[in-house]
Amino acid sequence: MKNKIVILCSLFLSTIVFVKAQAPFYSDIQNFKKQDSANFPAKHTILLVGSSSFTKWTDVQDYFPTYPIINRGFGGSSLLDVIRYANDIIFPYQPKQIVIYCGENDLAAADTSISGKIVFERFKQLFVLIRKQLPKVNIAYVSMKPSPSREKLLPKMIAGNLLIKNYLSKQKKTVFINVFNKMFNKDGTIIKDIFIKDNLHMNAKGYVIWQKIIAPYLLK
Repeated sequence: MKNKIVILCSLFLSTIVFVKAQAPFYSDIQNFKKQDSANFPAKHTILLVGSSSFTKWTDVQDYFPTYPIINRGFGGSSLLDVIRYANDIIFPYQPKQIVIYCGENDLAAADTSISGKIVFERFKQLFVLIRKQLPKVNIAYVSMKPSPSREKLLPKMIAGNLLIKNYLSKQKKTVFINVFNKMFNKDGTIIKDIFIKDNLHMNAKGYVIWQKIIAPYLLK
């Protein structure tokens, strides 16, 4: 009987581990935890969370040398993913400011019914979740960016950005950071030489644009 119980418990635990391993971005989150176990970041820093535009900004600290930054962006993530892992990649750090870049992948999902309004509702869900856990933290949202490979999504991005901007204007300790407008040429076309070959992710020139826009909003 005891042997059966032991076997059943082992199978149950194995199932849990397997299910977790199959969860989206599970390995990315485990890598963050591994980094933290080796050297846990100081509290009251600036935390970046969101998708690949942050993930690929691997040298972000060099762009903001006077601001201690924790980068917990994980590529391909949606707002639902950030919500799912908030207990792992947001709350443990007790940051003084959270800077969010996410929503673009929500719109680019296979489900074409995802609208700017749905992105806004997901963002609001994340915002409320953060406010409950960290009521004093400053929250900044970086607008969804235009890119040549996702040009068809521009109307949805504009709608989502506007809804989020209007919402944050009514909240305390928040800021909407508009990088969208500065990524166009004077003729209204998207600047192309600020992207790498995939026409989705930015190169150093693109991040310089972001640095100049974001820097004034970071907390000292």
